[in-house]
Amino acid sequence: MAKDTKASHLEDGTGRARPLLHQHAREIQPFGKIVKLPIALDEKVCAASAENLNQILADTIALRDLYKKHHWQVSGPTFYQLHLLFDKHYSEQAELVDALAERVQTLGGVAIAMAPDVAETTIIPRAPRGGEAVPDQITRLLRAHEAILVEARSMAHQAQEAGDDGTNDLLVSDIIRTNEKQVWFVSQHLVPMALQTKE
Repeated sequence: MAKDTKASHLEDGTGRARPLLHQHAREIQPFGKIVKLPIALDEKVCAASAENLNQILADTIALRDLYKKHHWQVSGPTFYQLHLLFDKHYSEQAELVDALAERVQTLGGVAIAMAPDVAETTIIPRAPRGGEAVPDQITRLLRAHEAILVEARSMAHQAQEAGDDGTNDLLVSDIIRTNEKQVWFVSQHLVPMALQTKE
């Protein structure tokens, strides 16, 4: 009589390497709650910063994805330049997403991550599914950047007042500076300048 499979795995030693499939348990930390870590910041400060950063995180995810949408859908005579620029900015925003999420976790919070949660949280207006003309794409991007910059400046000030230097540094050195520079690059594509002027 053959031994059952489970027993044979235990006997041959492969049972320890066997994946425990179909796991399901309760959340280990609810969203919006802080697990106090020894980072020399008051729990209330951590909670306030994590809440602020999750808002910026949701908006940055929305902006990142807007850049990828425009990267795919851009058309017209500046296609190649904008196709590359939009993808570059997408990558830079992706780095900001990671930095923001890791800061939320460092503060003892839970970083917002899933698309439905981002859609419920972001203040960035949803773009249409279809393609838009380049001026409309750029205008949409600039409005999203400005919304993020407004909240980032306010939140950086709040973090500074609370003594949360790490959050303040992230917002000023990374979020604000990156978004400002991207605004400069993108906005120049709306300058109404002819390629050649008549004498």
